[in-house]
Amino acid sequence: MGKFIYGVGISADFEYRLLAHLQVVVGNKLRRGEPFYLSWRGDQSTGGGRTSVWVHQGASMVFKFHGGRPPALNRAWLEALMHTANSNTGLHVVPEPAPDTAPDSMI
Repeated sequence: MGKFIYGVGISADFEYRLLAHLQVVVGNKLRRGEPFYLSWRGDQSTGGGRTSVWVHQGASMVFKFHGGRPPALNRAWLEALMHTANSNTGLHVVPEPAPDTAPDSMI
């Protein structure tokens, strides 16, 4: 598991591999100067619901990983997540597709 922390008081736990993929997509969007929404569903144990934050270059964000070894990245998942980030609804979690065998252009 890992934790995404946004500003003061907003945080969410994500599975380690997912968090690593989100970090790459967020980094790519911000390097391009493209702000966007990031949305996720809350855990049922905390009441569920949905949280959305406006991600921009001045935002304070932390990607906290519990463990030292970064996971292998799936280019197809990065592309699927980037597709959502470029949509009107913003970045949100989509299921991991089968790994793509094409060269890693986004990593």
